[in-house]
Order: sequence, then structure tokens, then C-alpha cells
Amino acid sequence: MSLPSDAMELREDEITKYYPAAAAMLAGVDHTPRIAKGKEPAAAPERSPGVARTRRFRSTTPGLVTRSTARPEGVRLIERIEGADGDDPLISPLQATALQSLRRSLAIALAMGEAFAEQTGLAELKKANLAGNLPAARKTEFSELLAAEALVTLATFANATGFLLAPHLSETTVEIGGVEEILTDNAQLALHGALWELDQDLAAFASDEPRMVATVAAFAEQLMEKVALRAQTAPRLEGFSGASYRVEADDFTIQGFTPARRGKGTTLTMTFKKPNEVVGNHIAKYQALRLAKMLMAYDFERKLNPFAEMGGFIFTFMGDGAPGTGKTTLIQMMAGLMNGYCQNAGYPFRYQNFGIDNIDSYQGKSGQNAKAFVQNVLDPNVIGFGTIDDIDQIAGKRGDRQSSAGQQEVTAVFMEAFAGANTVVRGNCTFGMFSNYPENVDDALRQRAGARFLVDGPQTREDYIDILALLMGKNHDIPLGDHELYAAQQIKKAVAKSFAAHGRPQEDGLLKVWDGVTAEIGDLNTIAKLGTYLKAIQQADERFTGRAIKNITDAVKVRAMDFELPDDWMEEPELFLFKPYDEKLGMIREMTQEITVDMVIQEINRYADSEFRYADKSDEVAIENAVRDMGRMEEARRRYAEGRG
Repeated sequence: MSLPSDAMELREDEITKYYPAAAAMLAGVDHTPRIAKGKEPAAAPERSPGVARTRRFRSTTPGLVTRSTARPEGVRLIERIEGADGDDPLISPLQATALQSLRRSLAIALAMGEAFAEQTGLAELKKANLAGNLPAARKTEFSELLAAEALVTLATFANATGFLLAPHLSETTVEIGGVEEILTDNAQLALHGALWELDQDLAAFASDEPRMVATVAAFAEQLMEKVALRAQTAPRLEGFSGASYRVEADDFTIQGFTPARRGKGTTLTMTFKKPNEVVGNHIAKYQALRLAKMLMAYDFERKLNPFAEMGGFIFTFMGDGAPGTGKTTLIQMMAGLMNGYCQNAGYPFRYQNFGIDNIDSYQGKSGQNAKAFVQNVLDPNVIGFGTIDDIDQIAGKRGDRQSSAGQQEVTAVFMEAFAGANTVVRGNCTFGMFSNYPENVDDALRQRAGARFLVDGPQTREDYIDILALLMGKNHDIPLGDHELYAAQQIKKAVAKSFAAHGRPQEDGLLKVWDGVTAEIGDLNTIAKLGTYLKAIQQADERFTGRAIKNITDAVKVRAMDFELPDDWMEEPELFLFKPYDEKLGMIREMTQEITVDMVIQEINRYADSEFRYADKSDEVAIENAVRDMGRMEEARRRYAEGRG
């Protein structure tokens, strides 16, 4: 893979020259903790009588120091990691991998610190300080730059460690808690403090090899997060935060304090569905088919999708409908398509679902789970698809006393991730929120769903015949009768009919607004008249805000790209997927059609219908609950009066 256009190369010789220093740190360093306290070590495995407690053989891996001058109570990570498998006197491949990854990460961190010092003038200030002629006026600058270098070095060490160990993680996870020993006097002391705390965590949690690797990875993640928080208020970091560095040998890119993630997909075990197995739901199915192909246009070199640049990309969508109408089938179809396309192109595909089991009773844990889910799907090195099933149960309404603290945390994370100040839509992933009761979803979170997929299931006589024939299977001799199987599921024909149905509103409340506006100003054939209609909708439903207008215009832009990328482009990646970004962008622009008034009207009505549908259901549910409460109070008063009598 070639270097990104804006990345500077961190050369291999600049890294490998630090191997001896990195190996010496792993062999043994002395460190007296300043902030953190030691952890209780894990119980040592029971040994058989007569078994020696020290290793008879030492690693002969080139570059690793096998003898330490540190005090017995010092930090000896090589010995700690080699002891993760109990009595085995030989170093295992996994232990060697962990040590090699740590040595490599330390060397990259030291090389990054040196590059930062050269770029910021810190290197010259260090020389002046050693010579004893550092100007008094620059002492504050010197101190701030040393602290900045320490944060840069720690962040790079944590980032590289997590990245290099990612392919070697198992299903085992370890909760180590927060990282505390973060020192910023200078880079070397900062690394010593980090290695001391890693040693403490390994002693406490690494009772076997899988837990050893999981502990190192968890430590790297926690260290990266804590350093990134410190960096938000630390001075002199502009040169690192706004730059990109590339380590070509590891396919590793350093982008400030943003964690790098290896482009590793997930192994899917779900049952995939073919498009003809999704009966009804024509618009939802059509948009899902197109979105699956849109995602494949993502350019891994540019880290951008042409559809996202042109404004016709669906980053978030909501699929709603009654139970049993096909939401799960739609997910299975879309994930199956994307998985197949990615396998054909050799792209990593990551699917992840956020379910009710991710809501935790521990304070803050639900938010952490939601953040991890979002980050995994957002990873710019993969094609991602994230689903949130039954979001009305998972994300709580703000101000709702029946919502748990965990549900409120999840709502806050999703709102920030889907349309927050720091949200960047690259076009490599999409998030689908699904619900049987979307009226119970927080209004602001629901409006962050840029597209609406009404999953209403089979509707026509033909739909019901098709779904019966599909589910009956082939183990029967019942004749089909006068019916052309799946003809009603032909996408283009069915979708055109479905879109045309939105030429007029379908919800009674919106239809009254439509009739009133058109009776007053006539056909909606100008931007001014369309704007008048939008204002009338807002007057009827105050929740119809500027975000709704943005979602509608995004949907219109999607309609302007109302074409499917040819199947040949997915089957033969050289025809489109592997072409340079600018060429892909040009090919898409050639297929784009002009926006029409009908498109705008249909998308306004489609979106507004959904909001009125949610509002009507929400109001009706609230009224029913109020009536039920009043009835209970009346019954309570009656029983109370009888009891007193």
C-alpha cells in the first residue's frame, strides 16, 4: 500500500536504531511509582514438588537483552511475559510475539519522539540545557515541550502496541481499570512509568497466555485514551496532532492521538438472505441494495467515498415497522451482500450489532460499550456495517425517569457519534437503527437517522403468495396456480410505484397540511412554494426542525444518484473498485441525474409521513398511559373509601 498523500514517512532505520534501548527497557528498568499504587498479583499456579521456579532456557531472539542490571524489585517485562505460562521453560510463539510487538512499539515511540523534538526545536533546547546555557526566558518553553514529547511518545507507544497485537487477540478479554502512572517530565521517564504499570497489570491479570495478550492490549487501549484526554489541554502539540506519519513496514499510520486500527474484518455466522427472499419492503430493499454497493466505492488510499463527497451517502438510517415485517431479514440481506462484495474485492468487512446485552449496570460501562461499538464500525481501514436492533429499548429518552443510567449513556454516545461536532463521514460504513416502536426513541436521536426505511412487510396479494411459497420450501407438490413467482418483487417496477405513492402524504395529519397549502398556493413547483410547505409542516409539528430539512435534502441527493452500480463492477473489481479515486468520482458523476420537483415532494412527504406517524403513535401511547393511570387512581380511591367505611 502506498503512502497517503499527506503522511510523512517514519523511516525504518530511524526506528531500528532504537531496538537496543527498547530491549533494555523490557529486560529491566527501575521505577518508583509517583501516582499509581501497586496491584495485588494474581495467584501463582500451583507447582508440583521439585519443579524449579526459574527458567532453564532464555530467549535467543536477536536484539533482546537477556540480563538486567535492575534491582530485584524493578520492572522485568521479559521475565514477566515469559512466566505467563507457568512452568514451561521455553518461550512460546505468543510470548515472543508479545515481546517483539512491545520492542517494536517502544522503538517507534522513541523515533516519533525524536522526530517531534527535531520539528519543534526541542532537540536544540536539550543540547543547550546539557551545556548549561539554556536561556532563562526559554525555560517555560523547554518544560512544556518536554511534557509534549512525553505525551507524544506515550501515545505512539500505546497506539503501536494495540495495532501490532490486534491480529493475535483471542475471545478472552480483561478489565484492567484505568491507567494512572502517566508522567510528563520527559519521554524516558514517561515510558518507564508506563512499563511499570503494565508490569503491575500483568502480575494481577495475566494468569495464562491469552490473558497476557489481552492484558497488554487492554493496557494499550486505556493508556491511549488517558493520554488523548491529557493532550486536549496540553500546549505545544499542534505539530503532532495535525500531522500524519506512516510506518510502511507495519502498514501503520499515526494520526495524532487517534487510535490506529488494523483493517481486520469479522467472521459472520448469520444466515444471509437473497434479495428475492425479502418480500415487500420495496423502498427499504432498494435502498439497502444501493447502499451496499455505495459502500464498496470507498477508497482506502484517500480514506473517502465519492458518494460521501457528492452528498449522496446514507451514513445513518432507521428501519421501523411492526413486529414480523422483515427487519431482521433486511439486515441479513444487506450484510450478506456486503460480505460477498468485500470477499470478492479482498476488502475487510466488519459487521457488529449493538444489543440490549450491551447495557451494563455499572456506571459508565454502557457508554464505553457504545463507544467501542461505534469506533469498531467507523474504523477507516474496513468496510463497516453497524446495526442497533430494538433501539427503543437500548437508548433511553432524555428526561424519561423509566430509562436507566446505562440507556441514557448510550443515547448520549450515539447522538455525538451520528451527528456531533467531531463526526466525520468518510463513507466506509453505515449505521442502521431498527425498532418496532420508533416513537419511543428520543426525538433528537431519531432525527439523526438521515434516511427512513419503512419496513412494512408484505402488502399486496402477490406479496403474500410470494412469501407463502418462499417459506413453504420445496417439500410439497402443491401447485403454484395462476401466479408469476416473485414478479411483484422486481425492484425497479416496485420501487417506482412506491415512490410515486408519496406524491401525496399518507398520514392523515400531514394530508391536512398538504391540502391546506396546495389549496392556498397551488402546485408545489418552485423552491419558494416547497419552502412554504415545509414551514406549514413545522407549524403542525414543532419537532420538524432544520435537521429534518437536511435529512430530506440528503435523501434528494441520493435520489439524484438513483442508479445501481452495475453488478459487473462488483464481480470484476478492476472495472471500478480498484480504480483511482478521481476516476471513480468521474464515473459516478456521469451517471448522476438531475433533481426534479417530484423527487423533492416525494422525499418531503416520505420523511414527514414518518415523523407524523411517530408523533401520532407517541401521543396515543402517552394518552393511553395517562388514561390507565387515572383509572388506577379512581380504583385506589374507591378501595380506600370502602376500607375507611
